[in-house]
Amino acid sequence: MIRFTLHPENPNKRDIKTIVEILKNGGIGIIPTDSVYALACLKSNKDAIEKIVKVSGKSEKKAKLSLLCKDLKEVADHTLPYDNHIFKSMKRYLPGPYTFILNANNTVTKYFKNNKKEIGIRIPDNRIVLDLLEEIGEPLISTSLSTEEGTMREVIDVEEIEDAFKGRVDFVIDGDLKEPSETTVLDCTSGEIELVRQGKGPID
Repeated sequence: MIRFTLHPENPNKRDIKTIVEILKNGGIGIIPTDSVYALACLKSNKDAIEKIVKVSGKSEKKAKLSLLCKDLKEVADHTLPYDNHIFKSMKRYLPGPYTFILNANNTVTKYFKNNKKEIGIRIPDNRIVLDLLEEIGEPLISTSLSTEEGTMREVIDVEEIEDAFKGRVDFVIDGDLKEPSETTVLDCTSGEIELVRQGKGPID
């Protein structure tokens, strides 16, 4: 496991490129977001998706996987059409600590064994993640930290994370995460916006 220590506002471009190469080669890792640390891999690599699901200690059906996108255009490229009021809400709240559950299109579902029809969408307000997404040119699949021993959603001590995932992931990014808190989750699959979980992101 390689540890990368990146400045949260000005991450080293060489390190970003190295991490992207690891991901493109099928690697999986642990990245900071604007909410918690998360397991992540390339969206287009089925084997890597299976790896992060296995590492999380859950079945693919039960694992709550999210698509990390760089902007709303990339979101639209991976979901079925949604109503304008949903678009306005996403434009208002993103980037930020929110997960919008949308109906996925075939560019996402074909990479899942169980033909997943819905996907959590995130545009994290985190410079490290956004730089990774810009460099890699496609979304990442992510899920919150957990192992067979239990959840680690609010763990921010990178050494503790390294100990828990040693030999299971290819890299971890120390992004100086200070206040971990889960995202606010909004389900938009019915055409309406329903609050599933109140988290870090405030809702008017």
